[in-house]
Amino acid sequence: MPEADHKPVLLDAALEALAIRADGVYVDATFGRGGHTRAILDRLGPQGRLIAFDQDPDAAAEAAHLRDDSRFVFIASSFARLGDELAARGLVGGVHGLLFDLGVSSPQFDVAERGFSFRHAGPLDMRMNTRQGTTLADWLAVASHGEIARVIKQLGEDPMAGRIASRIVAARDAGTLDDTAQLAAVIAEAVPAKISQGKRTHPATRTFQAFRMHINDELGALDAGLAGALRAMTPAGRLAVISFHSLEDRRVKRFLRAQAQPAQPPVPMAEPVAPALNLVGKPVRARADEVAGNARARSAIMRVAERTEAPEVSA
Repeated sequence: MPEADHKPVLLDAALEALAIRADGVYVDATFGRGGHTRAILDRLGPQGRLIAFDQDPDAAAEAAHLRDDSRFVFIASSFARLGDELAARGLVGGVHGLLFDLGVSSPQFDVAERGFSFRHAGPLDMRMNTRQGTTLADWLAVASHGEIARVIKQLGEDPMAGRIASRIVAARDAGTLDDTAQLAAVIAEAVPAKISQGKRTHPATRTFQAFRMHINDELGALDAGLAGALRAMTPAGRLAVISFHSLEDRRVKRFLRAQAQPAQPPVPMAEPVAPALNLVGKPVRARADEVAGNARARSAIMRVAERTEAPEVSA
């Protein structure tokens, strides 16, 4: 059964955005714990089809509960491979709707062994796929001060990046950086009290976000996933993307606008470039009642676009 404490964000809004048809083909690019997937399946008829992606082994275990539903296919892979996986199944230009719910699911934060949360002492891991890739511990063991500071500044947008990196390197070299609790304490000590006092978020929030995004190449995966989604969509198909912080949202916004408002050729008589997407409505945020029942929804923003018949716009 699905995990009771996991609440899918913007569920009703996402279902409305996808404009689900009973016999359509849909993709949940981020299965997580299956909240959005189950809701989409509830709206599909016997001829409908839903393909879900997730590289997290825990998500694969949760998806196994749906293995008896012939309309459902689970692909144990990052959505970075979405384009290739859908092409291999003959679905280029044949998908009616795709949903991306970016970031980390609540259960992942709650499991200390995953190393995503500074609230629990856990290993320095942070891999979405625990069966492959470099752990945070492995990377921190060899990364230079400059590399660590760059990741914190670019992916965490933290003005204290250099100072935090110095404290992390010092703790590493002293052999006192063994788990997420120690890492969070080191970061908190690096941030001056006059900056951290009065803020709702823990001083380690931005750095943990930056390290997670770096270890999993989240922005690179997002770029690849969006490109694959565009190729997979059928005309009038819908794309809905839920982001949780500004770096993701800016990436999504830039991609959608490039395809919806393409630059035109400078030559007056040249054929105009037709948009491959039409933007649908304004960005959607969670209502107050949803935020009250699910704190994770506070920072969520969903952007929606619809596929046209025009070819994708070249970068």
